[in-house]
Amino acid sequence: MSLIPATILTGFLGSGKTTLLKRVLDEAHGQKIAVIENEFGEENIDSDILVSDTNEQIIQMSNGCICCTIREDLRNTLQMLAAKKRKGLLDFDRVVIETTGLADPGPVAQTFFMDDEIAESYLLDSILTLVDAKHAAQQLNDRQEARRQVGFADQIFISKTDLVSKEETDALMHRLKHMNPRAPQKAVHFGEVALSEVFDLRGFNLNAKLDIDPDFLKKDEPDLGSDHAGHAGHGHAPGEACNHPSHTHDSAHHHHHDDDVKSFVFKSDRPFDAAKLEDFLGAIVNIYGPRMLRYKGVLYMKGTDRKVIFQGVHQLMGSDLGPQWAEGEARASKMVFIGIDLPKDILLQGMEQSLA
Repeated sequence: MSLIPATILTGFLGSGKTTLLKRVLDEAHGQKIAVIENEFGEENIDSDILVSDTNEQIIQMSNGCICCTIREDLRNTLQMLAAKKRKGLLDFDRVVIETTGLADPGPVAQTFFMDDEIAESYLLDSILTLVDAKHAAQQLNDRQEARRQVGFADQIFISKTDLVSKEETDALMHRLKHMNPRAPQKAVHFGEVALSEVFDLRGFNLNAKLDIDPDFLKKDEPDLGSDHAGHAGHGHAPGEACNHPSHTHDSAHHHHHDDDVKSFVFKSDRPFDAAKLEDFLGAIVNIYGPRMLRYKGVLYMKGTDRKVIFQGVHQLMGSDLGPQWAEGEARASKMVFIGIDLPKDILLQGMEQSLA
């Protein structure tokens, strides 16, 4: 049996997760989707579109989709669904896990890597984060969970942009880009999203692509000598005026939001020494793992003609040999770190010292 793709859907209360889910479930796409609701008494999808009798743990819908509320452990539910699928008792093509608004997606993602039985049945495809444009600035300022959800995302959908000005939307996108340059952002209307933007994003695949907006890199060149480089908020040149609306609402934040979830990029055209890099990353993950949300890179290693693709979530990391460096291709490493108050100088210096 091939692996069942799984998608984690996260976002704060009211950001439109349920709307997006309904849209995905109602659409005649010919796919059978099992939805797992990680339920903590929040408004949940069954009250609206499913039978109201929820003594049943699994409800099969008219279009063949399945809904399941988790009242116990996620791992057990995933195992039960996979076992029923293997025995032909349930038929579904993929799983969507809707987390509660306050959930940290990290442990949910780790379930797919740490548990052998789950890893043999499922393939984690991506983490989707919904951000409500109207309330995002406040939620991101006040709630670390909201900032974490942005840091973890492989794809960010921004809902309710019709309720705010274009400047506010731009400022929000600008802010999200600094927290997570890996995740493409898209404004969505009432959950109208093409399924190709929701499924099979391969956010956790160790592929050779590391998509970061090149302009983001230009603004944040890791220049270890300069205090301002890649600095915490937005890529303004020193002294450059800054008038993003999300900065001006409060004199304490008059220049930029110093969000605790930030990203920075390490780049070098010198090769890494594999043993040094492994020692350094092992030590860093031991100390800062809980604060490291996502980190991913395409690395140039001494002693191999192939790219090394590397990624991690919290304390879990893994690497894989990628394709060969092409003839004439400039060999270089590029790694992005996304985390909570990570010590940028220590990380960049340690990476630098791990070069051959």
